[in-house]
Amino acid sequence: MPRMNLEGSSSIVTGGASGIGEASARQLTEAGSRVVIADLNEEKGEAVAKELGGLFVKCDVSSTDDADAAVAAASEMGPLRALVNSAGIGMAGRTIDRNNEPFSLDTYSLVIKVNLIGTFNMLSRSASAMAKCDPLDDDGARGAIVNMASAAATDGQIGQAAYSSSKGGVVGMTLPVARDLAAVGIRVNTIAPGLIDTPIYGEGEASEAFKANLGQSVLFPKRLGSGEELAFTVMECITNPYLNAETIRLDGGIRMPPK
Repeated sequence: MPRMNLEGSSSIVTGGASGIGEASARQLTEAGSRVVIADLNEEKGEAVAKELGGLFVKCDVSSTDDADAAVAAASEMGPLRALVNSAGIGMAGRTIDRNNEPFSLDTYSLVIKVNLIGTFNMLSRSASAMAKCDPLDDDGARGAIVNMASAAATDGQIGQAAYSSSKGGVVGMTLPVARDLAAVGIRVNTIAPGLIDTPIYGEGEASEAFKANLGQSVLFPKRLGSGEELAFTVMECITNPYLNAETIRLDGGIRMPPK
């Protein structure tokens, strides 16, 4: 059985304006898919979409209207075959602070809303469109979804209660959603990255020194992973016809310490 053919298809990448999402969008484009960059950053999103010959849609992933707009834009360019859910936020804070005051429930709720509810919102709306496309092969394959969790789903550090909860939820939904969507030939996989070099670490000499130090905690190779390396795994999840319902750690062997 050959790899899933993306020629003439469309894809959606949330958080596609930078980092992991941008790297995934580039590799999807190289594979012949036209990509919707679904992001809140209009300037970067428009630039990436223009360069790749895709479309930019300003998208709050927790909004059903925005999700539907991204799906509609993709469907105009070709049958929707792939979704990469890489949009996410992280807001650190201890459950109670040094003054014994509780962590903001509004902040906790926001992280869950974007990272977990947003992931489900985008995948359910995208799956609805994928299910209406013609099958690609004799197996009845129609598309593939890749969600982004984190090593923090299982190795959450001090101050990561909200983030780890959200990413643990993404891991937990992987199998049941894959079971739900098997009937229409849509595969679902999750990637749990470790330390990946993305814009979250900032820029400049101090940032590079911080990242180099951080990389020493990785088993091998002793550095942060690149967005391109993570996107290699995204593409494997999308194009390998037998890869389904898995959560794959991509972390260089790191196990996160408490802090």
